[in-house]
Amino acid sequence: MASVNPVSHTETHRQVARIVRGLPTSDGAGVKLTRVIGQPALDMLDPFLMLDEFRSDSGADYIAGFPEHPHRGFETVTYMLAGRMRHGDNQGNSGLLTPGSVQWMTAGRGIVHSEMPEQEDGLMQGFQLWVNLPAKDKMTAPRYQDIAPERIPEVQLAPGVKARVLVGEQAGVRGPVDNVATDPLYLDLHLDAGAAAEVDIPAGHNGFVYVYEGQVKVGDSASSALLRGDLGVLSRDGEKLRIEAPVAARAIFVAGRPLNEPVAKYGPFVMNTQQQIIQAVEDFRAGRF
Repeated sequence: MASVNPVSHTETHRQVARIVRGLPTSDGAGVKLTRVIGQPALDMLDPFLMLDEFRSDSGADYIAGFPEHPHRGFETVTYMLAGRMRHGDNQGNSGLLTPGSVQWMTAGRGIVHSEMPEQEDGLMQGFQLWVNLPAKDKMTAPRYQDIAPERIPEVQLAPGVKARVLVGEQAGVRGPVDNVATDPLYLDLHLDAGAAAEVDIPAGHNGFVYVYEGQVKVGDSASSALLRGDLGVLSRDGEKLRIEAPVAARAIFVAGRPLNEPVAKYGPFVMNTQQQIIQAVEDFRAGRF
């Protein structure tokens, strides 16, 4: 088991630049969720366009699911913590998301898909993240990466701290999702009460921590305590993040290379110009997805 490395004087640690609380909303055919990125307090965090958390043990909150709908120009990442969700698309692809699994879908030039629960009651919990694509990749061919729970490696970062590595690399362990344009890092962190660790972050990446159980302290500031439901937007400088848990906690940590490109959004279409959005709507209506 690795120990926490001593902090060198040459390392710069990331801090919490701001804290954002999610907004209750609904999407799809009435699924109740909390929108954390993609709302007035945090419209986007380049390259991340949206982050939703869904969590309910009432079937009425999620049973209607997400019937067929289109996407173009970005990627959707669904990470299931509890429950079962069936996805399918207009290309004949189908798959089942189970607890601990992840799906990284590159919509590219266009896809029409659905995501429907395969349960009528019990806990349904997880996240959906939207990740922008660079202009050169927006019209690429769609593809899925469906990752079963047993394919996601875990790494011990310090005593009492482990991470599931969905994508990117941490402590010499690489996640199973590959060939993503924004070189992201996506970790599911599990911290015992009183434990602390350091996380490596690629230089220049934008990043955030979202707490979904317990509470954590990030960085050095006394104001950096993140409670359940808090998203901490991280400062841009530094290649290390110190995180500690006064009580047992779980959090997702996500970072990605910013694209620094114009963004034009209209519902499920994310392009670079308004004209490209108009073209996407026309293509969808004409059945060209």
